[in-house]
Amino acid sequence: MEIIGALIAGGAIGAVLGFVGAGGAMLSVPILMYGFGFDAKSATTAALAIVFLAALSGAIPKARKGQILYRDALVIVGLGLTTNLGFATIADDLSDSFISTGFALVLILAGLSMLRSPKFSEQTRMPVSVLIVISLVIGSITGLFGIGGGFLAIPVLVLFFGTPQAIAAGTSLLIIALNSFISFLGHHALWDSVEWHIPIFIGGAAVVVAQVASHYSAKTTPDTLRKAFAYLLLAISVFTIAQTWL
Repeated sequence: MEIIGALIAGGAIGAVLGFVGAGGAMLSVPILMYGFGFDAKSATTAALAIVFLAALSGAIPKARKGQILYRDALVIVGLGLTTNLGFATIADDLSDSFISTGFALVLILAGLSMLRSPKFSEQTRMPVSVLIVISLVIGSITGLFGIGGGFLAIPVLVLFFGTPQAIAAGTSLLIIALNSFISFLGHHALWDSVEWHIPIFIGGAAVVVAQVASHYSAKTTPDTLRKAFAYLLLAISVFTIAQTWL
């Protein structure tokens, strides 16, 4: 039953990453914590490995269709490298309650950001100043909470720079994959604390489903997906806070 549960969870994570282009870690962490009994530190570490594989798988169909802004993705990852690795190396010294609460607050920010409607219809390039700020913030939350940062990249690209949803999702998947891999290396001190058999099954299912979902994501309604996922994130954040403090 545990393996079946892991496969179902992996399918859900892969579907979210493939269709939305973000949110894999936001599901992975609470699923590992509340579904499989992981503590916060082990859950964030395992989630990084799962999301790296799933996001990379989901990015492949996007790359084939030319739906990735490589410049923006690589600059965001490169500029955020310092904060990503820096916070990842101190994650072992932080309390589980700090990580859980911070994770919940990030979910609230992500959910609210995804409820906003696009402002511009014409695509423009992201200014360097915006790239720097977004990069540092994404690197920080990836290192601390095991979140790839796609929830920040997508709203910025779609809402403020008129990037088509499919291209924003593809760019986000590449950012998530690279950031998750870097942060996973930074969490090396926590690798031995993770029971890897569950994340392996979750990751395997997520890889398969993410690639299928990414391929068919263009046939879905972006606004409906974005709003539905936003409400899901808000619900998870409330549940996480309640489990941590009540």
